[in-house]
Amino acid sequence: MPIEDTRSEREKMIAEEPYNVQDPELVADRIRAQQLFKELNTTTLTDLDRNARIAKDLFGSTGEKIEVRPDFSCDYGYNIHVGENFFANWNCILLDTCPINIGKNALLAPRVQMYSASHPFDIERRTHWIGTGASINIGDNCWIGGGAIITPGVTLGDNVIVGAGSVVTKSFGDNLVIAGNPAKVIRELDPNEIRQ
Repeated sequence: MPIEDTRSEREKMIAEEPYNVQDPELVADRIRAQQLFKELNTTTLTDLDRNARIAKDLFGSTGEKIEVRPDFSCDYGYNIHVGENFFANWNCILLDTCPINIGKNALLAPRVQMYSASHPFDIERRTHWIGTGASINIGDNCWIGGGAIITPGVTLGDNVIVGAGSVVTKSFGDNLVIAGNPAKVIRELDPNEIRQ
């Protein structure tokens, strides 16, 4: 006899396994996130303490220094983990069904989109609101250019610069400039460019 899966839909979602998008707990979690990011989006450039406080309540973990400009949106918030000195410019979207982990000193330009959420290819499952996804992992000292899109399952190493408008569909290592659709390596960064 098969063993019954007693995990919650949230646990399945975070584990990158198929889950019920319409599960009541997940619906409540999305409502909570929306309330927080709507409040965050009312902050002004002169109210950085309030902005940081709300972002810290919304995200799963952060460093001390964080700024998230309006109009930010996400699915859950608690699956977003950012390091010290995180900055997200105007109109960023982080769909965090699975964890989105971002290292220290990250710069997200306007309209950056990170999607850890996905859907099954199977029409029957997709039309019955079965969700899927894969974690996104971004290293330290990364700069994601304006309008760039990071798709599910991507890992970027440390010191990566993503060109504006790029669509990143695969993983890359450290010390690179990548750009294009799909993104590819434009050049390696010189050690003098990445010294701290």
